[in-house]
Amino acid sequence: MSISTAAGVFDAIAAGPAEGRPVLLLHGFPQTGLAWRRQITSLAAQGYRVVAPDQRGYSPGVRPERAEDYRVSALVADVLAITEELGWPTFDLVGHDWGGAVAWWTAAGHPGRVRTLTVVSTPHPGALAEALRSDDDQRARSRYMTDWRETPATENRMLADDAALLRTLYAGKAPQASADAYVRHLSRPGALTAALNWYRSGRPDGGIGAVEVPTLYVWSTEDTAFGPAPAQDTGRWVDGPYRFEILAGLSHWIPEEAPETLNRLLLDHLRAHGGRNHRAPLTVEENGRH
Repeated sequence: MSISTAAGVFDAIAAGPAEGRPVLLLHGFPQTGLAWRRQITSLAAQGYRVVAPDQRGYSPGVRPERAEDYRVSALVADVLAITEELGWPTFDLVGHDWGGAVAWWTAAGHPGRVRTLTVVSTPHPGALAEALRSDDDQRARSRYMTDWRETPATENRMLADDAALLRTLYAGKAPQASADAYVRHLSRPGALTAALNWYRSGRPDGGIGAVEVPTLYVWSTEDTAFGPAPAQDTGRWVDGPYRFEILAGLSHWIPEEAPETLNRLLLDHLRAHGGRNHRAPLTVEENGRH
């Protein structure tokens, strides 16, 4: 499906009955809404209305050239605009990787819009900032963020030799067909630069406080990007009901590496805060871009 906003047109995958409880899924780098395909199927089968957009820069219809146009404030504004266009006054929000960061910022700044929050892998930005100041392990894990700000050197390295370096980022955990789809998507002119602009956009335009909405945070012990210090500290940044799940032996790519486990945790969280949705026939709508 396509979602028109003032910023442009977002591509998205949608599934489930139109009257179902709305859930928005935000992907990270270097993926698209396709990363949530197993969660989309599971949620829709339980009667939820699920939408997984390709976020700013990943959707060709919303691909500004300036790095500053990818600041957190713009990314949060996209979430609000998408859900307003969908007619969702409130919604359940789920995010992974960069999508998790956007989800944290959205829930902290707009608790009246977000019914529940689920974040996979990404610690609360406040906890991550503190770890970057005080934890050598997390500073080492995050060094790549500085390296990727080089342009166009980073794009050239990632796309050389049939995108060999880009493919290594998935660590063999994403299904091959999905990894191929991500590489095709990001190999199109301007797409990888737009995705990397999330890292090049500069510091957030303000501070972030604690989250008040019911929150599920799922972190895995073999995550190379986010270490135990910010993961363990995230609970201090949630004032509402909080559940922290640690998945042993799993990589950063939880939605694709352990979909059944994540689906169970997500459904438990949604049912605990808002009730069980009715079952309805599964329908899937997408625009064919993958």
